[in-house]
Amino acid sequence: MTARKPADGAAATPAGGREIPEATVARLPEYLRALTSLAEAGIGVCSSEELAGAVNVNSAKLRKDLSYLGSYGTRGVGYDVDYLRYQIAREIGLTQDWPVAIVGIGNLGHALANYSGFGSRGFRVAALLDAAPERCEESVAGIPVRSFDELDAVLAETPIAIGVIATPAGAAQEVADTLVAAGITSILNFAPTTLAVPAGVSVRKVDLSVELQILAYHEQRRAGAEELRGAALAVAGEEQSA
Repeated sequence: MTARKPADGAAATPAGGREIPEATVARLPEYLRALTSLAEAGIGVCSSEELAGAVNVNSAKLRKDLSYLGSYGTRGVGYDVDYLRYQIAREIGLTQDWPVAIVGIGNLGHALANYSGFGSRGFRVAALLDAAPERCEESVAGIPVRSFDELDAVLAETPIAIGVIATPAGAAQEVADTLVAAGITSILNFAPTTLAVPAGVSVRKVDLSVELQILAYHEQRRAGAEELRGAALAVAGEEQSA
């Protein structure tokens, strides 16, 4: 089984044939997570305002997003939480099994292989691969680490839908090329580099250093604002005492 998904920036097409904008697709997992939290809290029905507030979007945008999936709300009542959860999960493919291969079993690869949240969200870690011979003597979360050179043999035994790259940046492009050549068209890239892939291959990039830099930017702005506020208060105090 090979996952077939639109390239980044393209629109997805639901079962009804209507295209869903990529920005909407990106928000659907957030809606699903919020609905799951509501269900776990014993809440059976929620309004668009409540659901929108849980994911920090306005209710008009939420209703527009959900309109691409169909009409699942009742005017004056709201959304049935369990039913809407199922519809979103079905739309983004979480009602079926998605086998995942992780390439690069260093610290990050180990953490990903041991992450229990994959299974509860429709993803199954089916293969672990690494180029280092010493890694191939290990087993992580009950899964033996195989040599990356054995990729074709692994795929013959275990179909893979999504390849996860957790290698150093220098190896990531070669790994991506090999995955694509083997027929894998959905890649999640944790390596701090941009991958070049053919049309029809979807890549999602998770760059932790970039996220930290963005947080540092906001922290610096807050610190600067505090300094300006402190300077303004000091000036005001001097003017009052003058």
